[in-house]
Amino acid sequence: MLVVSFAEIVSIGSVLPFLAVLSDPVKVFGHPTAKPIVEMLRLTSAEQLLLPLTILFGAAAIFAGAMRLLLLWASTRVSYATGADLSLSIYRRTLYQPYSAHIARNSSEVINGIVGKTNNVTSIIILTLNLISASIILVAILVALTSLDPGIALAAFAGFGLLYAVIGRVVNAKLLQDSQRIAAESTQVVKTLQEGLGGIRDVLIYGSQAVYCQTYRVADLRLRRALGDNVFVGASPRYVMEALGMVLIAGLAYALSRGPEGVANAIPVLGAMALGAQRLLPMLQQAYGAWSGIQGNRASLVDILKLLDQPLPDHATQPRPRPLPFRSYIELQRLGFRYRADAPYVLRDVNVKIAKGSRVGFVGTTGSGKSTLLNIVMSLLHPSEGTLAVDGQAIDSASQRAWQAHIAHVAQDIFLADATIEANIAFGEPKGQVDGERVRSAAQRAQIADFIESLPKQYGERVGERGVKLSGGQRQRIGIARALYRNADVIVFDEATSALDDDTERAVMHAIGGLGPDLTILIIAHRVTTLKDCSEIYRFDDRGGVESISYGDLAPHLREAVAAGTREA
Repeated sequence: MLVVSFAEIVSIGSVLPFLAVLSDPVKVFGHPTAKPIVEMLRLTSAEQLLLPLTILFGAAAIFAGAMRLLLLWASTRVSYATGADLSLSIYRRTLYQPYSAHIARNSSEVINGIVGKTNNVTSIIILTLNLISASIILVAILVALTSLDPGIALAAFAGFGLLYAVIGRVVNAKLLQDSQRIAAESTQVVKTLQEGLGGIRDVLIYGSQAVYCQTYRVADLRLRRALGDNVFVGASPRYVMEALGMVLIAGLAYALSRGPEGVANAIPVLGAMALGAQRLLPMLQQAYGAWSGIQGNRASLVDILKLLDQPLPDHATQPRPRPLPFRSYIELQRLGFRYRADAPYVLRDVNVKIAKGSRVGFVGTTGSGKSTLLNIVMSLLHPSEGTLAVDGQAIDSASQRAWQAHIAHVAQDIFLADATIEANIAFGEPKGQVDGERVRSAAQRAQIADFIESLPKQYGERVGERGVKLSGGQRQRIGIARALYRNADVIVFDEATSALDDDTERAVMHAIGGLGPDLTILIIAHRVTTLKDCSEIYRFDDRGGVESISYGDLAPHLREAVAAGTREA
């Protein structure tokens, strides 16, 4: 920026001798300032000055242009590199947030922040650098013009600067309003896209395309109008200022031509002032445009700063911890949980002790807290009251990751990445570290190896987005294989066998039951018969309580479920 400002001074300063030698070379040839140049170049006539000064003027212009180009390149590279750092930092901080934070907000906000609003912040960085650069160059141009005619230079700068300040004051409220609209509607656009494409099966069945298109159209139109308004507000003063600048030059030319020395002597000053104005006005416009762009993206910047303020847990910067010792039991003591301080309790005064190597089933009506309890056992949620302890050691934020090293989870709705079957079974494992033998062994125990090996690419077959190329049962068996691949000694099945047919479920559960006495299995069952081999069964009531029952006690529970029409029936 400093070099560019110096280059601008040189380019403006070189105009004066160049125009002077064009209009009156004899006078310049005899000027004391020109004598060292004349002697150094051994010039003998005034006309010989024209070529050196032409070369000097051209070189100054090329130097100034080259430096402006270099500044543009450096500013752009720095801005987009910073944008990449910000985007990664937000994504990283978001991934490390606790499970409670993820279920409390819409993913559209985060996705738009990482992808969309970060681009706006990158623009703000570019605009900030442009504002700083324009300010430095403006000072340099003003210094150069003041050396030619202080009165005219200061008057022109003050006049144009005041006009830009007035325009900025008038449009500031509009820019801030548009910035809030851009931040809100860009999130709404992402939300509509996610919901429409994520629920495409239901959209097609119910013919809801028009509803989603209308919602998208409203949000997108408001967003683009706000963006368009910001562009207009930022660019429009330029044309007014250029017209006023031409009027100023014309008025100055008229005034100088009426002077005693005539228009000939005024040409160098007029030329320098015209070049100065040609430099001055774009810099003023650049500074104003940068300011208006920053104001127009201000709300997005605030949202990005909030995402960057997400705290990182201590374990984020530490190596993966060694698994916590687990030899005897998991215990929930006087445990209570609610999602917010003002919300009702989902679980209240729960006391459960799970021995290592046991098979424990959980039953209850929908919403009774079964999944919440297992989320606490997996340390995804933390108790509002009471403790989760392993072998007598309370699990807190410091020991959370060490305990989670024991756990694998199989959900009712399995998430599959658009990758190969092998990559999905070894989910989260770096590509070069996947153990192919363990993948095959896990697939065999999950009763899906025969299906995989019948495919053209076998374990290299891609499953499509969210496993769209597989049936529900196949997706769940891959989820079970994923849990088995982790070699975890605590596996949580959250209605994980609900999409399997009876024969496959029996085969999978039989295989899981034979995995060894040290494997602890916690099951929320879709079918009560799944719990037949459980060593313990806990039933949840609708008041947040939990009681231990036997498998034989499930028969009256089944009759109650049938009468109530619950899903467990």
